[in-house]
Amino acid sequence: MNRDTDIVLFGATGFTGKLVAEYLALHAPPEVRVVLAGRSLTKLEAVRSALPPRASSWPLWVADSADPASLAAVVSRTKVVITTVGPYAKLGLGMVEACAEHGTHYVDLTGEVQFIRDSIDRFDARAKATGARIVHCCGFDSIPSDLGVWTLHEHLEQRGRGEKLARTTLVVEAAKGGFSGGTIASLLNALEEARTDRARRKMMADPYGLSPDRAAEPDLGREGDLMSMRFDPFVDRWVAPFVMAAINTRVVRRSNALLGHAYGRRFRYSEVTGFRRGLKGVVSAAGLTGAMGAFMAAVSNDTTRPFVERYLPKSGDGPTPEAIRDGFFRLRIFAETEGGERLRCLVVGERDPGYGETSKMLSQAALTLVLDEARLPARAGVLTPASAMGGLLRDRLVAAGMTFAIEA
Repeated sequence: MNRDTDIVLFGATGFTGKLVAEYLALHAPPEVRVVLAGRSLTKLEAVRSALPPRASSWPLWVADSADPASLAAVVSRTKVVITTVGPYAKLGLGMVEACAEHGTHYVDLTGEVQFIRDSIDRFDARAKATGARIVHCCGFDSIPSDLGVWTLHEHLEQRGRGEKLARTTLVVEAAKGGFSGGTIASLLNALEEARTDRARRKMMADPYGLSPDRAAEPDLGREGDLMSMRFDPFVDRWVAPFVMAAINTRVVRRSNALLGHAYGRRFRYSEVTGFRRGLKGVVSAAGLTGAMGAFMAAVSNDTTRPFVERYLPKSGDGPTPEAIRDGFFRLRIFAETEGGERLRCLVVGERDPGYGETSKMLSQAALTLVLDEARLPARAGVLTPASAMGGLLRDRLVAAGMTFAIEA
């Protein structure tokens, strides 16, 4: 792919965009050509001036998600687009279309199921034809889940016994992080779409809502996301809902399908928040379940939603640098093979999940598409991190400080 530049960061003036720009300035190899793009040249100049010296020579390009011609001008000149402009369901499809049309690779950090479904339905075929890799969910949702399960699959493949995954559960064991206004805006928009559009609501509730062929998926019984607390003997602890399960589980199932159901036709996947055994675990699980239920009820109600929104982060707001630095996450994926063997994968991030580690994951995904393109699987279209980049991205993230470790 012969282009003027390697990576265009679209949305560089937003809260997450600034973090990604800083990460690239500190960690991208010197030969990687980076451009900052957004609607305001003045704001782009301010972002660039605050970055490490390496970024002082980065070009600045003006583009607007509402202007298709400006998007086409950007994507036709670069190998990869990183976009942090959301809510993606409202603002993102134009960039996906431009990348699919021009054969330009694409990564984002969306967690919006309805946006990804639209992306698949409208642009998957064109992206396959042009060779574009459209890779959604390259942040905390859903790289730890997607590459964690892929790592378990890789472990079984390397043993060469033909083993497949069956019951598999990701448990959030510990996490510390915050939310930005952009994340809240995406959540509220998704809730509104589900509330007002029955077909949308049905698709978003479908465990296989992102499948490339819904009719080809196995019938494994109830696979809905956990909505209440309970004791789970499989993971030997009290469990409660995990807010990101609604996107992560669907991405992991899509990976399995795109990989030819390589994980197994009896692969059952779920995600939960875990708490210790005993009374303290019961109380904690009950507290989280109640708090999540109350919040969702409040923001789904026309009367209470405006009141709640007054206290939520606004556009451009987010965790402080100190909070990002002090954040972390620890996830453990419990798996059982079809033959009954138990194994686990530990996934650890060293900074705030949604911002510190997400800026790392999104940047490393783009760098993988640029620097490792010749070694990537021969797939194009609307992909997942695992189906697009697999172990190449996982290994980059490990080198950058994340942990993906098999615990047999």
